[in-house]
Amino acid sequence: MRPSEIMALRWTEVDEDKRTARVCRIVADRQIQERVKNKKNRVVLLDDRALGALKGAKENAMRQAARKMQHAQSPYVFPPSKGAEFIQETSVLDKHFKQALAALSLRERPQYNCRHTYATLCLMAGMNTAFIASQLGHSVQMLLSTYARWISSASDWNEMSKLGMSEMGTK
Repeated sequence: MRPSEIMALRWTEVDEDKRTARVCRIVADRQIQERVKNKKNRVVLLDDRALGALKGAKENAMRQAARKMQHAQSPYVFPPSKGAEFIQETSVLDKHFKQALAALSLRERPQYNCRHTYATLCLMAGMNTAFIASQLGHSVQMLLSTYARWISSASDWNEMSKLGMSEMGTK
């Protein structure tokens, strides 16, 4: 998910039983906008790691609410720890992301790189490009123009063999 989508994600959009999250709003200009970047809501599938992260977020939110550090019963998956009802700026996410990287002894990088890594890993695993694009909220054209270099791999000759060129004797 994009950082602006993460900041606006509400618990009502997360279905742990179906392992999905519905992406239907963003934070833009410090306000909740009932839209997404490409104007198409989407459903993101949640793997075990994502579900584990959401479980941790829920536990953290309950701890913060108990200490009165946030709104009690916040509808947001990642509520801010001070005053506001929702995270209003990506710099707040960046701060926490940098702290997590430091705690894990990982080199600093932009949070958005997680999104790029996900797309790249999916492509390198040979996943369907239409599925990947829909999960990211991209068109297939945008996905391929951004990440096409990661599709090439050791299996390129296997792809060529699908044309049956060796049987035809020409290219």
